[in-house]
Amino acid sequence: MTAALFPDLVVNGETVPHTAIAAETQNQEAPAGKPGIAWRKAANAVAVRTLLLQEARARGLDPAPAEVGPGRHETEEEALIRGLLDLAVTVAPPTEAEVRAEWARDPQRFRAPPLWEVSHILVACDPRDAAAMATAEARATDLARRALEMPRGFARLAEAQSDCGSKAAGGALGQIGPGDTVPEFEAALRPLAEGEITAVPVPTRHGWHVIRMDAVAEGAVLPFDAVRARIAAAMEKAAWARAARDYVTRLVAAAEISGADLRPL
Repeated sequence: MTAALFPDLVVNGETVPHTAIAAETQNQEAPAGKPGIAWRKAANAVAVRTLLLQEARARGLDPAPAEVGPGRHETEEEALIRGLLDLAVTVAPPTEAEVRAEWARDPQRFRAPPLWEVSHILVACDPRDAAAMATAEARATDLARRALEMPRGFARLAEAQSDCGSKAAGGALGQIGPGDTVPEFEAALRPLAEGEITAVPVPTRHGWHVIRMDAVAEGAVLPFDAVRARIAAAMEKAAWARAARDYVTRLVAAAEISGADLRPL
């Protein structure tokens, strides 16, 4: 590694090991063949983390790792940073007037979940088997073409060709809503208009699907009282994130850092 491309990172006199930055590069996106970009992004991230850890230790904070999932806890460094930010960053909850103004800005954003009536044709396969997946895709592509050519024959086509138990009902899955299906299937539903059939088969863990949107019921606009708590929580979270960025910016301005470029902060 050249010193110009991969310079030493020094934060307030503390030299950060190259291994720490190299480990962080896996979390950074960069064009293929441009390792310097990934390194610079990683160096910036590690510089901020180092700065926060230095401040937490200077304040004498003790790490208290919290559980972040079943059987999973924060590392001591994560706990220190969380403890520092909890101590240093505080925001006032939004007022009733502010929450109401945010809702009134566009009440159409706050709706009950939609309901979809959906039919599909499944070409089942194991997605871990590349050959089987390719064969199934070819068959599903042909079925999509046939469904688009004769939309009124979709139910008959499903009865004859689908690998799903819904074939007995012409492929009909009935009414479903968000969270009722696997994410890939739901993502394909959202842009479909009533009566529309997917032109390209949709892959999921079950195989390939040709999907028809039979009917769409958009969720009703929710009244203010029904969404007040959700809006207030989102506003407070956004305000906290802004305050945390400002806090880090102040730490950076007061620090001596080489080997990273934190000017965008």
